[in-house]
Amino acid sequence: MALSPVNASDVAILGRVLEPEKPTLSPAAARAILALDFRPADKERMRFLSAKAQEGTLTRAGQAEINSYERVGHLLNIMQSKARLSLNKRGGGPRRPS
Repeated sequence: MALSPVNASDVAILGRVLEPEKPTLSPAAARAILALDFRPADKERMRFLSAKAQEGTLTRAGQAEINSYERVGHLLNIMQSKARLSLNKRGGGPRRPS
């Protein structure tokens, strides 16, 4: 029996583990996940790296760093998607942190 190819990227693997399509989080856990965000210094670093990439002056180390930020952003999006679905399923509605 041949196994079908599976996306083995970090994001794809964790996406399958987290099962974002299943609304299984408690309202408190979902709200805590929705409150997660990059710190201002990290956002500034991402803007800096993005500008370097657009200029064509991004180093290999910079590319690796921006790839890491991108992966973490994707993982955060997966987690927050599950959180929103969990709140909507339980009638708690997603509340954005103020």
